Amino acid sequence: MQTYGYARVSSTDQNELRQLLALRARNIPEENIFIDKQSGRDFIRPQYVELVLRLREGDLLYIMSIDRLGRNYEEIQQQWRYLTKEIGIDIVVIDMPLLDTRRGKDLMGTFIADLVLQILSFVAQSERENIKKRQAEGIAAAMERGVRFGRPEKPLPDDFPQLVYRWEIGALPFGELIARCGMSEATFYRRLRSERGRSE
Repeated sequence: MQTYGYARVSSTDQNELRQLLALRARNIPEENIFIDKQSGRDFIRPQYVELVLRLREGDLLYIMSIDRLGRNYEEIQQQWRYLTKEIGIDIVVIDMPLLDTRRGKDLMGTFIADLVLQILSFVAQSERENIKKRQAEGIAAAMERGVRFGRPEKPLPDDFPQLVYRWEIGALPFGELIARCGMSEATFYRRLRSERGRSE
């Protein structure tokens, strides 16, 4: 039997130290700890895939919390069943002692573990959806206040009205116009509409 640990952070700027400390406290060999710095959107993650290929019946896998496994309610349950039923490993969720498949191998123990897993999977997905909703609401509120996102717009040339006038009367070719404005055709028309809207 081999003991493994799996840690995941959503991006390269997040710190996996807390998860690693918890895994190392279980005396897992360093070479058996797998870490992905990637979204939990699906299970196609390099380190996770490598881990699953190494797992054998009777092995033990530690994870810090259920959302480190994934964030999609149905996929977490499918993956849990695959690991525990098809491969035949045990899983321990460190921050949720009820999710320890080494315990309660009888019908009642299995029922309780499955029930807790369903609840936690649902909570993990709901929290993710709530975060996305709050982000969208925050962005919408900021935009209403006039906050701009992304790179600041390039300022228009001082003689923009004169350039546009010369182009409109045919004295300036369009290619030269957008070159002197330093913008693409689509950006030029958008900025032109914006400027004319302000002056109305």
